[in-house]
Amino acid sequence: MLLKIYNENPNPREIDKVISILKDGGIVVYPTDTLYGMGCDALNVRAVEKICDLKGINPQKSNLSIICNDLSNISEYAKVSTPTFKLMRKNLPGPFTFILPTTSSLPKIYKNKKTVGIRVPDNLIIREIVEMLGNPVLSTSVKLEDDEEVEYITDPELIEEKWGDIVDIVIDGGIGGIEPSTVVDCTSDEPEIIRQGKGVLNL
Repeated sequence: MLLKIYNENPNPREIDKVISILKDGGIVVYPTDTLYGMGCDALNVRAVEKICDLKGINPQKSNLSIICNDLSNISEYAKVSTPTFKLMRKNLPGPFTFILPTTSSLPKIYKNKKTVGIRVPDNLIIREIVEMLGNPVLSTSVKLEDDEEVEYITDPELIEEKWGDIVDIVIDGGIGGIEPSTVVDCTSDEPEIIRQGKGVLNL
């Protein structure tokens, strides 16, 4: 199912449709400020496991990332030092994933790696969804297969054509980007960029 939502002014009724799917353990494809993402209620372990299976992600070896709507409740899910919080405040919302130590509020599936990626994208649609849901949303990007045209990760209609039978809803938030987020490891004293993607980190 393809659902059009406008980033400048997300319609609350359309957002409600997405929320009810997420609360039922459903999987949603949504726009961000980088690539289109695939996610679920990040605290619903069965839904997280389903996405890991779909994407071939081993949660014991890979960092899982979650989207928060702002910085106010990040300390519920990750341990944030004062310097790291200041760095995040300078750069979020924006195209960055900050790797942080997990807290006990996250389900066990996140604790295998003892770290979690935190995203606050500069995209109103997904942040509104997270705020209305009351939980973070799991964040994985829609991947391009080797022989596919790039439109299959940027054009919502083609994303729906490919994933429509597998996910519960594809949100059409306009044409997406092709550059992933910049990943910043904040688990030691000095932040370290471990993947340079979109955006320039403001230190």
